[in-house]
Amino acid sequence: MDKFLSQKSAQSYLHPPREPFDQRMMDVGDGHKIYVEQSGNPAGRPVIVLHGGPGGGCSPAMRRYFDPSVYRVILFDQRGCGRSQPHASVEANTTWHLVDDIERIRAELGIDKWAVFGGSWGATLALIYSQAHSEAVEHLILRGVFLATEAELLWFYGGGAGRFWPDVWARFVGLIPEDERDDMIRAYHKRLFSDDLREQTLHAKAWTSWENALASVHSAGMGGDTPDHYARAFARLENHYFTNRVFLAYDGQILDQMDRIAHIPGVIVQGRYDMICPPHSAWTLAERWPYADLRMIRNAGHALSEPGISAELVRVMDQIGEA
Repeated sequence: MDKFLSQKSAQSYLHPPREPFDQRMMDVGDGHKIYVEQSGNPAGRPVIVLHGGPGGGCSPAMRRYFDPSVYRVILFDQRGCGRSQPHASVEANTTWHLVDDIERIRAELGIDKWAVFGGSWGATLALIYSQAHSEAVEHLILRGVFLATEAELLWFYGGGAGRFWPDVWARFVGLIPEDERDDMIRAYHKRLFSDDLREQTLHAKAWTSWENALASVHSAGMGGDTPDHYARAFARLENHYFTNRVFLAYDGQILDQMDRIAHIPGVIVQGRYDMICPPHSAWTLAERWPYADLRMIRNAGHALSEPGISAELVRVMDQIGEA
């Protein structure tokens, strides 16, 4: 789960833009090639940025949360999205493939330990990766926590958030026959993976619009007109992951395995009015994590571009960089 970086008011908090010093397509096997870039200081503190979705792709704006004189910033497009190939593919595309891809990036770039920065689905992936490879992680920075639980999926796709946004929810469910609305993830899956490209695209844009409409605390309920190419990858990949419950062994696995990373320091930046990933998940995570610093941002929703969230994330990374 994640959004476009669109609010101009957030820009004043960010570091000046810096072009990458390295861009490459990395062959990770299974017919997939992923886009990887490095920017900032080649000798700086390494940090890998995990984008949201699944399926969102990385953005040049994501480089700007890090002082380019201090950090060696690694961004990549996860399998099937952004500039990675093949586009919108769900074949050989699971959480554990992504975890292996992150380790492959670390090995190819010759990095011993790094900070892991992720928001929304990127926070989920950061936690799962860190639990699998805790020896490689020196700091975790999370935003808009999603723990991939059944309760969170039910909240967002089962009508919980729709109680606050009934008009927007009505648009989202309106494409689905009434007798299929008891499981919106399954109903959309049927159409996102149909043989009709027009049907795929129509439902991909509706799926993406539902999420985009709830991203900002300032939203008027309009999800925008997402480009077809982006929407198709975002919706298909996100639905694929949620249909498979993010490929975890059991519900609640992330919280249950927090002992594996209890020693790693981390910061959680959470919007107080996040409608996509409600604050309860961030609070519960912090309760299980001795070295977590939970920073609840007032008057903020889910989006990375929320001014309060942007400002706090820059502040956090500057503080870590100075330590």
